[in-house]
Amino acid sequence: MNNLLRTLSELNVFFIMRRAIYPGSFDPVTNGHLDVIERARKLFEEVIVAVAQNDEKQALFSLQDRLDLLRETAGKINKVRIAQFDGLLVEFAVAQKASAVIRGLRAVSDFEFEFQMALMNRKLETNVETIFLMPKEEYTYLSSRIIKEIARLGGDVSSFVPPVVGKALSGKFAR
Repeated sequence: MNNLLRTLSELNVFFIMRRAIYPGSFDPVTNGHLDVIERARKLFEEVIVAVAQNDEKQALFSLQDRLDLLRETAGKINKVRIAQFDGLLVEFAVAQKASAVIRGLRAVSDFEFEFQMALMNRKLETNVETIFLMPKEEYTYLSSRIIKEIARLGGDVSSFVPPVVGKALSGKFAR
């Protein structure tokens, strides 16, 4: 009986401790990102939205701005934590005791790159799985790059991003 209780307790700890990392640049966070975060949250006890510090990319928003925008949007979702990282994603995942990395797939064109990254991450760290999630169909065409271009040209992005992000984009491209 004691062995059964210990086994059940260990299983319970496993399920309670399930944690996933959803990495990205989030420059800016879109409704598609938020949809993937909410989907991941249904599968994992905790989701860490990890903002990558990538000096090779020219970001519109500073790292701090991206973290703040995520805290104001995704950070309001229960059991979602916002963090920053640099270096190898799998090392960050291990340090955070995460068992999975969440990657959003919008279209078949995303798959090849994401598949290569997933295989490399598996080679680097066998204990971290990659889970691919698709956003709702209405968000499959969204990308931060396209949204920034629409905003830069004065277009309405209100149906693509949370209001706080729309306001921040307007501030960046005020004429």
